[in-house]
Amino acid sequence: MMAEPELQQTDIDLSVVVPLLNEEQSLSKLAAKVEEALSESFRFELIFVDDGSTDNSWEEIEKLSNTYNWVHGIRFLRNYGKSTALQSGFERSRGTFVATMDADLQDDPFELPQMVAMIKEEGYDLVSGWKKERHDPLSKTIPSRFFNKVTSWVTGIDLNDFNCGIKAYRREVIESIHLYGELHRYIPLLAKWEGYDEIGEKVVKHHSRKFGKTKFGLSRFMHGFLDLISLVFVNNYLQRPMHFFGTIGVLLLVVGGFINLYLAIDKLVYGAILGDRPLLLLGVMLMVLGAQIFSIGFLGELFLKNRNDHNKPNIKETV
Repeated sequence: MMAEPELQQTDIDLSVVVPLLNEEQSLSKLAAKVEEALSESFRFELIFVDDGSTDNSWEEIEKLSNTYNWVHGIRFLRNYGKSTALQSGFERSRGTFVATMDADLQDDPFELPQMVAMIKEEGYDLVSGWKKERHDPLSKTIPSRFFNKVTSWVTGIDLNDFNCGIKAYRREVIESIHLYGELHRYIPLLAKWEGYDEIGEKVVKHHSRKFGKTKFGLSRFMHGFLDLISLVFVNNYLQRPMHFFGTIGVLLLVVGGFINLYLAIDKLVYGAILGDRPLLLLGVMLMVLGAQIFSIGFLGELFLKNRNDHNKPNIKETV
């Protein structure tokens, strides 16, 4: 395994990070479009992150890197997912501004200069694309709209397209967050929690897919919703787990205690037989469960951390 080279901060204006999986037919065309869109306005670099492709994507990246000094690549030993690929690209990027886009040619790099201009001139911390007119099948657009509506409502961030691949950021934003799982969908939320709450949105052109196959699947949205629940929970209770687990535990203990107290009075005063009473089993179970949940909160307080350590991908080679 080749070690990743040390890259020094340069006078690069814009780093474009492109995660990919089996997109060999698109890469040379995408590089040409990025050069056409950015060469007159920016000193830029293009960072391809090959997330375990099984086609000739890495060979294409090597060819482009040998041809253009502004093309770089990172190759994973296996597929880690889009969030991990973006995180690796962010860590290698050197630009004052950082942009992301997909490798399938559906995102238009000619949108990037205007998105960066919105950050510079209007004071945004990040600008997210909005594929208002999508060239995708209904099986993809309808779940996506539902997902975006729910996410906007839960997070309180007024965006129409959280999952749009093309976005632009101030460098400080991507340095303050850490991506894993499916968290690439929630970068605006992660940025907001770090204090970067000036979030803009721009309507962008969306092109039909020309090569390869979509990586879309309904399981991605289920995973996305589970990650959203996890994010909200962790943000609210990471520093105070006892507030969540302790509250539930005490509530169960109180309810179970009242049930058992009622049964005890019924036994002592009226001589009731409790052996065949389902209510007795319920009361005992509630108290035991309450004590266990309370203990989880207590242990959480004991082992509290401000930040979890995340496994980094095994990078096979870089160019």
